Amino acid sequence: MVQQVYTLVVEVGRKAGDGLPKKATGAGLICYASGVDEEEAVRETVAILKQADLAPLDVAGHGTLEERLAAGDEVPEEERALMARALAENAVIVAEMMPFFDPPGGA
Repeated sequence: MVQQVYTLVVEVGRKAGDGLPKKATGAGLICYASGVDEEEAVRETVAILKQADLAPLDVAGHGTLEERLAAGDEVPEEERALMARALAENAVIVAEMMPFFDPPGGA
């Protein structure tokens, strides 16, 4: 099977030593992960995030570059470059991390 790169959105919770801002309740990550299929890419991503002391809660797959383009997504060159790097290095690239915070006064 041929390695492909999958776009994954991962939600992480809090864990001691996770490096998230003090008042964050978790974070959302955009990752590009290589794998022979999406399931392998998800497994590898979860394993890497756990090694980094993060607590993955949920992973949503958004497909390969070709699948995203077929769905009408615009994929900028920066994203394509990160995808190419993930494929070349057989790696998981965390492209973006956005901490989540409770709204003021609670929800």
